[in-house]
Amino acid sequence: MLTVPGAEIHYEVRGSGPPLLLINGGDGDAAMFGPLAGLLAESHTVITYDLRGNSRSRLTGSPEAQWIEEHGHDAHLLLRAVAAEEPACVFGTSYGGMIGMDVVARHPGQVRALVAHEPFVIDLLPDANRWHALFQEVYELYEREGVDSALRTFSEAIGVDGPPEPTYSLPAPVREMLARIRVNLETCLAYELRTFVRFRPDLDALRSARFTLVIGGAGPATLLHRTTQALADQIGTGIAEFPGGHVGFLTHPADFAAALRRAFEA
Repeated sequence: MLTVPGAEIHYEVRGSGPPLLLINGGDGDAAMFGPLAGLLAESHTVITYDLRGNSRSRLTGSPEAQWIEEHGHDAHLLLRAVAAEEPACVFGTSYGGMIGMDVVARHPGQVRALVAHEPFVIDLLPDANRWHALFQEVYELYEREGVDSALRTFSEAIGVDGPPEPTYSLPAPVREMLARIRVNLETCLAYELRTFVRFRPDLDALRSARFTLVIGGAGPATLLHRTTQALADQIGTGIAEFPGGHVGFLTHPADFAAALRRAFEA
């Protein structure tokens, strides 16, 4: 556990070699990176963690609206505690990619290279206000009817399926992870979604960094493909395709690990 302002951060370290930090999206936790981290630990010291207020990273104060910059500070403190001797490669998916962008902008010396997978940078879209209004509606639906109705509306709007139910037919570790994610969905809907999507990355910092944008190449285009393209257009870079869809790191870990290694070596 790492003590940071307002929270206790649960983190895990695997392997040896150059440091590599993996940052999850909104409702996931370190366990979602388990298969990928195990493969990458063959050549790196792999650091995974639960975002503040999610799973095993408990808040030490009252819950309130959270911001990407706050989470970026958590990642900075974690790197300082675990990988202070050399800059780390950083991979972030969805919100995690945005957290990585904040670290690159404010602590560039800590990041050797950043790979951002389908970052949810809604505020860069020309129709951002429409999406902000929809996410407010999702929050109000959550307040009235609970997680299931809100998640269904949210998933249909962005084109990404929500997590499956933690049924007893699943292996115990998977069932336990999904049960934690189920609780995390409430944190995401109540305290993260509406504020996280207000994040606007430092474009100049990204242009000067070793920075790669990627999308999941499988399945139909989603809102996250749009946001990734909007960011690519603004910084003048291309987009690489990685195996699988939005959670390709979990569904295709071996191929994803190989693609991630190539991206960091490029």
